[in-house]
Amino acid sequence: MDRNPSPPCSDAEEEEGDAVGNTVYSKHWLFSVLTRLIEVIAPAEPDPAASPEGARTELDEEMENDICKVWDMSMDEDVALFLQEFNAPDIFMGVFAKSKCPRLTEICVGILGNMACFQDICMSISKDENLGQVLLQRLCDSDSPTLLETSRLLLTCLSQPEVANVWVERIRENPSVYDCVCFIMSSSTNVELLVKVGEVVDKLFDLDEELMLNWIKNGTCRSVGPSVDDSPEELPDFKIVPCILEAAKQVRSDNPEGLDVYMHILQLLTTVDEGIQAIVQAPDGGKETWSLLYDLVCQELCQPDDPPIIVQEQKTVLASILSVLSAMFASQTEQEYTRMRKSKSCYFLLIRILQYMEGCGKRAVDNSKESEQEKAGRTDVNEEDFHLKILKDICCELLSNMLQELTKENTLEGLHQGHLNEQTCSCAFQNLLPLYFASVESFLEVLREADQTLADNLEKRFPSLKVHT
Repeated sequence: MDRNPSPPCSDAEEEEGDAVGNTVYSKHWLFSVLTRLIEVIAPAEPDPAASPEGARTELDEEMENDICKVWDMSMDEDVALFLQEFNAPDIFMGVFAKSKCPRLTEICVGILGNMACFQDICMSISKDENLGQVLLQRLCDSDSPTLLETSRLLLTCLSQPEVANVWVERIRENPSVYDCVCFIMSSSTNVELLVKVGEVVDKLFDLDEELMLNWIKNGTCRSVGPSVDDSPEELPDFKIVPCILEAAKQVRSDNPEGLDVYMHILQLLTTVDEGIQAIVQAPDGGKETWSLLYDLVCQELCQPDDPPIIVQEQKTVLASILSVLSAMFASQTEQEYTRMRKSKSCYFLLIRILQYMEGCGKRAVDNSKESEQEKAGRTDVNEEDFHLKILKDICCELLSNMLQELTKENTLEGLHQGHLNEQTCSCAFQNLLPLYFASVESFLEVLREADQTLADNLEKRFPSLKVHT
């Protein structure tokens, strides 16, 4: 079935005491569905529809419709609480242990995911060690819909501060989670699944640096993981960076939000020395990472024909990408792929971003003159300004490093193509000075060899740069 049916119409209002909480859903109906679910996983008599191993591999249509209705109904807190009181999580544990029906497993994980949206229930689910271990094992499932619902459930739990540490610790103590997550990122073509798994990894790394360090250092031994026929198979020796890159390639065209997630994961890696080394000391010396990020910023993001407002829409993904490029450039400037003959387009893009940001700033000032902003909206504006400031700081840091690598040949080419002129150079200098004075001064010396007149004009506009004799 492509989608879940709507919750059933109930006559619970006519039966006194049968309604679940303040809903119109019938306790008796829910009870009967859960009872039938128990019978599905533990039939009293052999079922001709069962597999040779004795378990159903498919649900009959009526049962699937009813359990999907429960799935939809579980978004209501009263229903979720009723399911918890009826020990539905224990029933689902039985499903995970005995069922060989992927659709049934998916639905049961999905119901638990809805129930976990409510704090008290989430705490109860999270503190159940057996259930927690079984749910983590679902990450080794070969069924994509089940993996998606499992990832949603984990993300829901990790997003609740009261129980997040419980799950972080549980995942840290289960090495198989690393293998399963890497297997999904490196081999799945399901974009929705990749995005959700990426969100889980991003949340984990953001919550716990120790776990991130463990995953960076992982992949030194081969391990056993999932296979289609449920028989153990030896997985590749996974490294976290190549798996992240493979997932990013899959989502880049179909899901901008997913690309943002994977770029932020890479940015988190660069917050520790081990993460930077994992990127730049890969077998290819980090070339694949640089090529992907370079291609994104120079071919897809913030292009010349885009309106300046695009920098606001792309500010988070741009900040992540440029932050990683900056870390790589600073740590591996001797690498061929970071040299300016290939990276000069990135230099011009950085100036364009700064110009666009100036345009956005002027527009914001104009808007503020036209009408007073309500106090309720000021928080959003301040938050947006904060993210733009982060992007600007990252831009300036990378630009300052690249300016020092520009050669006379690069500069002449930029002048010839119209990328370098008084306007673009002034924009760069305005943002870089006085913090990056040495970089600007170094570039000005190269520019003087290529275009003395332009260099003189810039010195006049920025007196602090004038050479003292």
